[in-house]
Amino acid sequence: MLTIDQATVDAIIAHAKRDHPDEACGIVAGPEGSDRPERLIEMVNAAGSPTFYEFDSTELLALYKQMWANDEEPVVVYHSHTATEAYPSVTDIGLASEPGAHYVLVSTRDWAEAGGGNNQAPVEFRSYRIIDGEVTEEEVVVVPRLASV
Repeated sequence: MLTIDQATVDAIIAHAKRDHPDEACGIVAGPEGSDRPERLIEMVNAAGSPTFYEFDSTELLALYKQMWANDEEPVVVYHSHTATEAYPSVTDIGLASEPGAHYVLVSTRDWAEAGGGNNQAPVEFRSYRIIDGEVTEEEVVVVPRLASV
């Protein structure tokens, strides 16, 4: 189960809409071993593609160095699908290299078909665990804010 705060969900969805028609991607870091998605980092889709995302290797290395220095790890790895449902593609499954992370997919398909912009058409927001190529959808619990630890 992924427990995530409303502001982070809203920011991920806004990023997906802003980057549409290209796929958006990013990471939500949290304290190591906590499973708490606390710090959103929007990344550049180096592929600049509506059907594929790729983290910029220089940007990703800098982020990992920063997370290591802060005793953080990637709690959520997210990206958007612009024309298909929010389900991991074969490529997505192959790229899933963080067995402890939640893989969030946002589909902007219905929103775009309704005209994009400021329309209130829904987007799909789903989370998965992807371990050794095995995809398991998990419940997403959105809370007003994460409880203090």
